[in-house]
Amino acid sequence: MKSEFFENIGKSAMEFINTTGRMSIMLGHAALYAVTPPFKLRNTFKQMEYVGVKSLFVVILTGAFTGAVLAMQGYDALKRAGLESMVGPTVALSMARELGPVLTGLMVAGRAGSAMATEIGTMRVTEQIDALYTMAVNPVKYLVSPRLVASILMLPLLTIVSDFVGVLGGYLVSIKLLAINPGVYIGRTIDFVDADDIFYGLIKSLVFGCIIAINACYQGFYAQGGAEGVGRCATKAVVLSCVLILISDYILTSIMFGS
Repeated sequence: MKSEFFENIGKSAMEFINTTGRMSIMLGHAALYAVTPPFKLRNTFKQMEYVGVKSLFVVILTGAFTGAVLAMQGYDALKRAGLESMVGPTVALSMARELGPVLTGLMVAGRAGSAMATEIGTMRVTEQIDALYTMAVNPVKYLVSPRLVASILMLPLLTIVSDFVGVLGGYLVSIKLLAINPGVYIGRTIDFVDADDIFYGLIKSLVFGCIIAINACYQGFYAQGGAEGVGRCATKAVVLSCVLILISDYILTSIMFGS
């Protein structure tokens, strides 16, 4: 019984090491091919449209309601200490530092990450990737690099949109429903929010974009088992991306804002 237990631990550890190694190699190759001519700009722009433009609605919706809820909850907590004027900075700092990049990453992972894994996974199980090899086309350069570049470029832009609509949602709720003075709200926000807060949030979004793209492409690239395997790889891509985003968020926050 004990031997089976330790054997399972060993297998899990080996699988983790192999997966991490292969994913790191794929990331290195994809990054190298992204800056090596010839450039597949058409594929990159197509992925930028899919990851960025087509994710706008869900990002705006998520950001706006997150900012509104933050304003309500922050007002309720701060009112007890007589600090209602701090609702604006609370909403803005929360969106810029944490909720903007994190929620944007989670939404894009669920929407675009799953599609990346499914598309590449389908190509794998239908032997289209093998066909690329026979035509002397590098599948990592053709499939992975455009998605990696698109995710890294579009996540910060989506995060900026999420931050803006989140602050706007908090502002509207604070002014229209909570009767906070507009001048005080804006003035306090300007006083307490620095450019560094926004900049650090954008750095996080760059990392999250890289995580989403490389994880989704990796899961699809090594999919097996037909249609059922494609479904598994899509689920795995979303779940693992979300977990990695949350873990990396903690690590980055401890580096950027830790004392």
